[in-house]
Amino acid sequence: MSKRVFITGIGIVCAIGKNVEETFQSLLAGKTGIGEITLFNTMHKGIIPMAEVKMTTEELLEEVGKAGKKNLTRTALLGMKAAKEALGSAGISNIHQYKTGLISASTVGGMDRSEDFYASFLSDPARGRLIDVVNHDCGDSTERIASHLGISDLVTTISTACSSSVNALMFGSNLIKTGQLDRVVVGGTDAVTRFTLNGFNTLMILDKTGCHPFDENRAGLTLGEGAAFLVLESEEVVMKDGKNILAEVSGYGNANDAYHQTASSPDGTGAFMAMSKAIAMSKLQPNDIDYINVHGTGTQNNDLSEGIAIERIFGEHVPPYSSTKGFTGHTLGAAGAVEAVISVLALKHQVVFSNLGFSIPMKELHNRPVTTNHNASIRHVLSNSFGFGGNNSAVVLSRYVTGDA
Repeated sequence: MSKRVFITGIGIVCAIGKNVEETFQSLLAGKTGIGEITLFNTMHKGIIPMAEVKMTTEELLEEVGKAGKKNLTRTALLGMKAAKEALGSAGISNIHQYKTGLISASTVGGMDRSEDFYASFLSDPARGRLIDVVNHDCGDSTERIASHLGISDLVTTISTACSSSVNALMFGSNLIKTGQLDRVVVGGTDAVTRFTLNGFNTLMILDKTGCHPFDENRAGLTLGEGAAFLVLESEEVVMKDGKNILAEVSGYGNANDAYHQTASSPDGTGAFMAMSKAIAMSKLQPNDIDYINVHGTGTQNNDLSEGIAIERIFGEHVPPYSSTKGFTGHTLGAAGAVEAVISVLALKHQVVFSNLGFSIPMKELHNRPVTTNHNASIRHVLSNSFGFGGNNSAVVLSRYVTGDA
């Protein structure tokens, strides 16, 4: 059994980049992906901003070699593109060389096709076709991605709200550690839809000026879309094949404070437990963490709860931290994987990324996020993802130094 799990490949498509390199360059340039809604018609167009992937569904079909196909959701297409890049990044040409799995996360699934079907069905029930809604469930996108990659040893879907893809990473790591798989492609994918937009707007937690994580005047989150995947491989495979190691999954933790259906506990109990477990599993001390990619949605509740939890753990020595949702928006089920990829980039390039949209410190906290990119010595990154229902997850990713393994 593998005692260690290494990241050997990453792939991403989001509002600031169609691949890893574009995303990294946008992060360096401080370029936000938040803007006006263009992908569908809605009464909120021009009023509520979103962070859209700058590709139409037709362009995505062309990109993944599925031009003309009518039964693929935008969620599946985003996932196919990012997962394929991750395999290429890991230098994997023979998917069957080792026992390989896919664990993909999603919250929206095929809602983009379902809501179009619903509108046409209401106008004329005779036009309703089962093929238009068969892609609705979250597992459909996972199966499509698995087929696209040729993965069949183990394929499963995780949907735990906005912590989904970190839980996918955790589950994949456990499968490797217990010897059930040699490598796993883990991550998540979600597309923006009217359903998501209207749902979060009903909750009154969307900021019409774009999100401002950890700012005193924050007014809510900004929805985004995208997909990100990471290739996890066992220590044995990595050493045997001499693989290039991007990072190590050194610790992770999951906790549920069961406080409320949507709200985080005021004292940050769930976040505190998840982060504490991740740090403990990695056999590190809090002062070993060099950077925190916080969940940082920009809502009143999340940022205060997470900020309090961070201060409970780190005391007066809070490491540099930032929310990168000011770049990508909140990509829901994909968020944890999107931010894990960004954390890998932070480790690889030794840079702390800025927290866009911040200007006034929160009066309840004694620290503030990083507001400019800067080079730093980064060995360990803590990345947080918290979801509705008290689903709290955190992962510690560590820089690999030759000779460590």
